[in-house]
Amino acid sequence: MNTLGIFLFVSGPQIAIIVVVILLLFGGKKIPELMRGLGSGIKEFKDASKEDEKDASNEEEKK
Repeated sequence: MNTLGIFLFVSGPQIAIIVVVILLLFGGKKIPELMRGLGSGIKEFKDASKEDEKDASNEEEKK
């Protein structure tokens, strides 16, 4: 089964349980810090992807 298939079977009560477990593990004060870190990581990944695309297009133009 692929990963997308797993997420299709998650319903409302299961999401609530997951949120409660995350709150218990990390606490309410740590979650915004974790989300900021996740967001900055995603932004860096997107920037690196765009930079790679620019490099690839520049190499194609040189050929």
